Amino acid sequence: IKVGWLDKNPPQGSYIYQKRWVKLDADYLRYFDSEKATVCLSTPALPQDAYSKRFIPVSSISRVASIGDQKFEVITNNRTFVFRAESDADRNEWIRTLQQVAEERKSKALERMSMSLSANGAAGPADKSGFLELRGFKHKLFVAVAGDKVFLYKNAEDYRLGIGITYIEMNVGNVKEVDRRGFDLTTPYRIFSFSADSDQEKEEWVEAMQQSIAEALSNSEVAERIWAVESNCFCADCGSPKPDWASINLCVVICKRCAGEHRGLGPGITKVRSLKMDRKVWTEELIELFHQIGNAVANQFWAANVPPSEAITPASGSQDRRRFLIAKYREGKYRRYHPLFGNQEELDRALCVAVTTSDLAETQALLFCGAAVTCATGDPQCPTPLALAEKSGQRLQMEFLLHNKTSGPSVLGWWVTSGWPGRAGLPSTILCHAEFSRRWCTLQDGVLSYYENDRNAVPNGEIKVEEIVCLVNNPPHAHGIESTFEVYIESERLYLFGLENPSSAREWLKSIAKSFVHPRAEELLALDFERIGRLHYKGGLNLERAKEGWFALAGSALHVCFEDSERQEPLQLRKLQELCAASVPAGPGHAVRFGGHGWPLAEARLAGRTLYIQGERKLDFLGWVHAIQKAAGSSGDTLSEQQLTESDVPLLVDRCIDYITQCGLTSEGIYRKSGQNSKTTNLLEMLRRDARSVRLKEGEHHVDDVANTLKRFFRDLGDGLFTGRWDQEWLRATALEDEEAKIGEYRRLLGTLPTVNRATLKALINHLFRVQRFSGENQMNTHNLAIVFGPTLFQTDGKDYKAGRVVEDLISHYVKIFNVNDQEMKKQQDEIMAIMKMREAASSGTQQAGDFICTVYLEEKKTEAEQHVKIPATMTAEELTFEILDRRKIVMKEKDYWSCFEVNEREEA
Repeated sequence: IKVGWLDKNPPQGSYIYQKRWVKLDADYLRYFDSEKATVCLSTPALPQDAYSKRFIPVSSISRVASIGDQKFEVITNNRTFVFRAESDADRNEWIRTLQQVAEERKSKALERMSMSLSANGAAGPADKSGFLELRGFKHKLFVAVAGDKVFLYKNAEDYRLGIGITYIEMNVGNVKEVDRRGFDLTTPYRIFSFSADSDQEKEEWVEAMQQSIAEALSNSEVAERIWAVESNCFCADCGSPKPDWASINLCVVICKRCAGEHRGLGPGITKVRSLKMDRKVWTEELIELFHQIGNAVANQFWAANVPPSEAITPASGSQDRRRFLIAKYREGKYRRYHPLFGNQEELDRALCVAVTTSDLAETQALLFCGAAVTCATGDPQCPTPLALAEKSGQRLQMEFLLHNKTSGPSVLGWWVTSGWPGRAGLPSTILCHAEFSRRWCTLQDGVLSYYENDRNAVPNGEIKVEEIVCLVNNPPHAHGIESTFEVYIESERLYLFGLENPSSAREWLKSIAKSFVHPRAEELLALDFERIGRLHYKGGLNLERAKEGWFALAGSALHVCFEDSERQEPLQLRKLQELCAASVPAGPGHAVRFGGHGWPLAEARLAGRTLYIQGERKLDFLGWVHAIQKAAGSSGDTLSEQQLTESDVPLLVDRCIDYITQCGLTSEGIYRKSGQNSKTTNLLEMLRRDARSVRLKEGEHHVDDVANTLKRFFRDLGDGLFTGRWDQEWLRATALEDEEAKIGEYRRLLGTLPTVNRATLKALINHLFRVQRFSGENQMNTHNLAIVFGPTLFQTDGKDYKAGRVVEDLISHYVKIFNVNDQEMKKQQDEIMAIMKMREAASSGTQQAGDFICTVYLEEKKTEAEQHVKIPATMTAEELTFEILDRRKIVMKEKDYWSCFEVNEREEA
């Protein structure tokens, strides 16, 4: 906008002015050193140095004023800069131009919000910032990498104020590692030789600058075309303007910060690409697909039910973004369910129809509600939905299906040999082949070292095994390489290694594990572990001191070597009664909030005990929590893969049976009547996802919906309740005419079933035995129940009467077949009588036998803390706690942890 020579007075109030070449553009007022100026005949004297001595963001200029003698001052919020022109006319021209540019900048602030300068002078928040040594400067400089520029500041205070030394346009930059801590940023005008505090810091700086170069060289053509649709101008997840990243399989446009969290979900869920850098991926079909679907249509499905309290904004932190994106895309918590959800056959059939039309929203809803992208179409000419779409000429349907294939595209021409583990730095990045660097690695004398090649004597970096706290074996192809594993160290760093040879990767994994695991926990090394490491725990009666233990996660079992135990103890995670984040009780009658720098605990409650697992480091502990939660959940559709009770019955089955026993024994037509299909589908999905967290309550859940859920679970059960191997034997047993022989055969077959199947069958038949005892009220005698459950349990079409006969025999001879003793029968009778009395009292309007007045004390046993409460038999401890808090007008804060204790007359909890 304006350039020229001006005199500038130096700091510390000196009267000696220094000649500076001053340049004003729309963003900055910069001045350059004059000492290297050259003179040519056709132009004024210009500086050779392309980099300024100081820059002042135009956005920070609050006032420009004349102070006489050809001088004027530029005033920012915190500093004043004095310049002197060669004449009054020149001075006035500078003042007028500066005032005009500053005013224009302010007036366009809202219009250019996404491109405006932040307080630190960099376009948007810095991608990387901190102190670095720079050759030629006595003191360390504060450096910030932001977008396509690198900014240099004298100190952190200047960075905060936005007054910098210079900035480097990275479209002409190149980064090269020099030595262990040094690296050069080379431009055509100057070489900036930086030095970091450590090798790890250096690698982070190099990676950040390389990303800045890539962004500077990127092309905005695709972004501009995608942004032509209004909804695509804002991040689909947080609403940030001008998002320049996208998930090409979900068809959403996202900002850089959300893109980082998307990568953490894995390519099986979201495939992240840049609008500006990944030019080859953006075909005409894909761009058109983003015009047709894009953020508007995608969010009508994925974000149909987002509570305002759970939504994120451009200012949200990484943890909130991660939580939201996991709920949105991995769990599908907010999605709009397709009416066919839960019916796989119908979903697949509907997908085959949808791909032959232009209805992309329907295809999206079907795919992300469970339709299989490679399902069989029944047409030998077009065996897959993709072939159907191609035959119908639906180019965009084909593009959408291609990007949602579960297996990613193959990468050719890159190999990692056994002994060349790949290594990379950032934990939040999903790496592909091209992003790994080959390194020669050695493990000896307690040090894991990695070198540029096997001829180098000096390693690029080292990891002391004594600093390792956790080792993770990733699933195959998790990062685009056959086998990868992660090494976490005490300083909150993650190293990612990979090999193409699984056996070599396993050998490395075992060797590293053996080098850092304590000798008393060596038996953990024999496990086929997914994660192994050390954590602190509290358990038993003494919660005062945390002890160090060694933990290994293998399948659904968490194996623990406790501090005071000689042998490892396996904890069956699927049998947990409860798993949650909690604080540690500091003593009787107290509840402790967690916050500040302390990390919450993973609280695992098994039968008869509670174990608090405590993390000291955020990075590896969050991984442990996620892995334990996943292992404690249901992982498939067979009985053995479900969450279980202590008696080996799936928790889903136990929840449904318990509810119907409490609320539905006398319900007419129980199990014969069908519940609402949508409610059944939603309830079954919630129970399958995490039955431990579902509480069935009368008034909220109808008995017919719960009954239908139980039936559908058994009908859809993988391998069936009687198993594919033995189900025909059960059906043949019905032909035996001698009752005793038939009962004997049933008992024999019962013994052949797996433990979980046997326990589940007994629990179900016991329940049906109870139901038929009330056939006078519910009209469901043994024969009627058999008609319903025969085809359900044997997963048949109902035409074979023998399925019903098996169920009828099992109910009729329940006591003999399952060897039920008198004591067990009496207990069942007493339970049924108690339930019926309670139900009768409720229906007659009289006081229930279970209702009683109880004295409740809040935190301490004092008169002023006393409350008298009528407690129904069905009230839970949680409901009682909330009632007391409501009465005392105590606001429940997010991280408060309240406990409720029942105390007997001897004041024993």
